[in-house]
Amino acid sequence: MEKFESSIEKLIDLVILKMPSIIIALLILVAGRYLIRFTLRIIERRFQKRNIDPSIRSFISSLVRFALYCLLILTVANTMGIQTTSFIAALSAFGLAVGMALQGSLSNFAGGVLILMFRPFEVGDYISSNNGSEGTVERIDILYTSLISAEGIKVFSPNGTLANSVIKNYTKILSRRFQFIVGISYDDNIKSAKDTIASLIQADDRILKSPAPEIFVSELADSSVNLTIRGWVSKEHFWATNNALQEKIKLALDEQGISIPYPQTEMHIKSDGTILTSSPKKD
Repeated sequence: MEKFESSIEKLIDLVILKMPSIIIALLILVAGRYLIRFTLRIIERRFQKRNIDPSIRSFISSLVRFALYCLLILTVANTMGIQTTSFIAALSAFGLAVGMALQGSLSNFAGGVLILMFRPFEVGDYISSNNGSEGTVERIDILYTSLISAEGIKVFSPNGTLANSVIKNYTKILSRRFQFIVGISYDDNIKSAKDTIASLIQADDRILKSPAPEIFVSELADSSVNLTIRGWVSKEHFWATNNALQEKIKLALDEQGISIPYPQTEMHIKSDGTILTSSPKKD
């Protein structure tokens, strides 16, 4: 009984001795909880203002809340005189081990966060990137973005490499430029060919007048004079105009007697059957 009373007295003495630290720790706890809630409200407002995806908004808020409360508990414990060095070291070692094990997944997670925050593309956009991904965005998850390619194949692109690559978003543009090359024979009239192509472009209402279409000689090749044709159309008419115009140009040039040559080789043969010269033919 005396030992129990002695222990109680020592505990009371310890509480009295630690009372200032306990009071300060309680004040830090109350103030810390208020500060954490205030910080989370500010973060939530910023997310709403930037129209961040709800799933990533909830995840980041939970992560920040966990980190801030851990920091608050460690601060309160340290104020009360509880040694937290060993706990922090163990927690750091555990975090390092987990980070090394999940290095690829963490990279994809960081990429997903960046994509959902800055929104270089959204669901329904047609995109391509220099990591080889191309198609219509079907879903954006934390680790992967799923696309539907032009062939109807479902593609899963890791967000880590996708976020670090150059992304082309074809849906965000209002108009798109087509460009292709048509070769004509060296014997054909360049002006006549350009006028024929220009009349087709002017007759097509889908092709924008500004910026003005361009037709110019881009190369004097081995077998042909190459004309480059450029023009702008609205994005929804791009493929239809691009494909139809090439067919119309071919038919119109045929009607004008303007040929589109193909590479040929001209040979000169001596009477004894041996080849004297061999050279590409210009026509």
